Amino acid sequence: MQITDDLNKLLEILPQELRQILENHPSRNSLVEVVMDLGRRPEARFPGKAEYLSDLPISGEDLNYCIQRVGHFSGDNRAGIEQTLHRISGIRNRSGEIIGLTCRVGRAVFGTIGMIRDLVETGKSILMLGRPGVGKTTALREIARVLADELDKRVVIIDTSNEIAGDGDVPHPAIGRARRMQVARPELQHQVMIEAVENHMPEVIVIDEIGTELEALAARTIAERGVQLVGTAHGNQIENLIKNPTLSDLVGGIQAVTLGDEEARRRGSQKTVLERKAPPTFEIAVEMLERQRWVIHENTADTVDNLLRGRQPNPQVRTVSETGEVKITRESPSTPTLGTTTITGANARSSGWRASGQMMPLPAKPETERSSEEKSFEQLLNASFQQPMLFDSDANKSGPNGEDLPLHVYPYGVSRHQLEQVVRLLNLPMVLTKDLDSADAVLALRSHVKNHSKLRHVAKAHHVPIHTIKDSTIPQITHALQRMLNIDDTGLPESADLRLFTQSGSEDELEALEEARLAVEQIVIPKGQPVELLPRAATVRKMQHELVEHYRLRSTSFGDEPNRRLRIYPA
Repeated sequence: MQITDDLNKLLEILPQELRQILENHPSRNSLVEVVMDLGRRPEARFPGKAEYLSDLPISGEDLNYCIQRVGHFSGDNRAGIEQTLHRISGIRNRSGEIIGLTCRVGRAVFGTIGMIRDLVETGKSILMLGRPGVGKTTALREIARVLADELDKRVVIIDTSNEIAGDGDVPHPAIGRARRMQVARPELQHQVMIEAVENHMPEVIVIDEIGTELEALAARTIAERGVQLVGTAHGNQIENLIKNPTLSDLVGGIQAVTLGDEEARRRGSQKTVLERKAPPTFEIAVEMLERQRWVIHENTADTVDNLLRGRQPNPQVRTVSETGEVKITRESPSTPTLGTTTITGANARSSGWRASGQMMPLPAKPETERSSEEKSFEQLLNASFQQPMLFDSDANKSGPNGEDLPLHVYPYGVSRHQLEQVVRLLNLPMVLTKDLDSADAVLALRSHVKNHSKLRHVAKAHHVPIHTIKDSTIPQITHALQRMLNIDDTGLPESADLRLFTQSGSEDELEALEEARLAVEQIVIPKGQPVELLPRAATVRKMQHELVEHYRLRSTSFGDEPNRRLRIYPA
């Protein structure tokens, strides 16, 4: 691996005293940046540490000395040094004067993309994600050179801050034969992206820092014209993009979809779910966790679909040893522990997105006045309930927002007596609270939430997810509470605890419920045949209806009193 940094050219713009200290510094070859703020001591930053370079604070003359020796500061307060990759970023005061400088060392590292060389050669679009300083721009520069020089592709770089190909009119040799288009103002980047495709016939376009909705749309337009894209975006992982309404289009966009009854039953999910809206702009995503450890999602569409359905993807993990050998392994996905109605708090586990404190709501009804493309995540947050998402194996005893159990639930429009009955009989780790400020979750009737905007706003301000049910019945309450704890079985429910559905617990009520249970479990479900029960009183029939609903089946009452009875239908 070869490294070129032109460090002397950066040191030449620094005041004489600082230049001499850095020229003789034992760690000068690993220097990351030099920070100079007016009235503060100058600081040199190295990997994993930082140290002061002088006991004297930086003066206005020191800053002016540096500013006069660098290029023009653009609209994003960045400047450069001609024929180098160094970046000088300024901090301005309220009157527009520069009172601080960050002089970052730019290095061309040849051989840095050995980990993903095979992916670059496929011709598929690649998105690089990672925290600042992990090496995204360095990797982007090397990818551009390899594509242009070694694979003979027509490569155009959209260089917004002159960080990829350096300052000045002549690009740095590190990009090889690739061409560079500079951007006059950062807000015009999307226009230059389209201009590159229309005017210069590229086979590959390289973009650094896609950060606005217009740039995301321009990237999709370019990809749809058959041009390979290689770019970076703000975000550490794919989950960050999915939850970012501005950039979610890069991974296909997210929309609310209403499923049919059969499909919802087959999936074991709510009728309204979040799904990917379109094919991803970037077919491959690379999460740069560390400089020598990258996570590769070979199929971005599959990864996004798995995340939206609450399943962990199984990406590649590529690492590089000290000898330069690339090692490829697989991340074993965590599989949720699906529970039954008897699971207690010790086994209840929260999902990854819930543990992060982020609500992922799903509207009860899609809006017809506006297209799904126009719906933002902000609008979805104002709708109703939450879907179980990613599984977090470390959240062993946590509620939906990572709180310690028991979970504090604020009921709104739901029978408190029935709630207490379900919590007590199923031994759920929950406590009902009358204080919304101390609640971890809200359980409300759907009709009440629609008509109560204040509840939605308060819940949103406190980052409290709202779970809704259509009716205040025992089965719906049971499923909602289990869903909060991620112990909602996606298959058929196990035998119900009949005590949940009785009012007085009398032998007649238990006998009628036992009759309904046996009919469902021994005839309706296994044989797919409808069953008629014995005539019962209206109050008892209501309990039987609720029990049948627990099994996600349909039942009706027919006949005249006193011979009115229940008929249960198969799914």
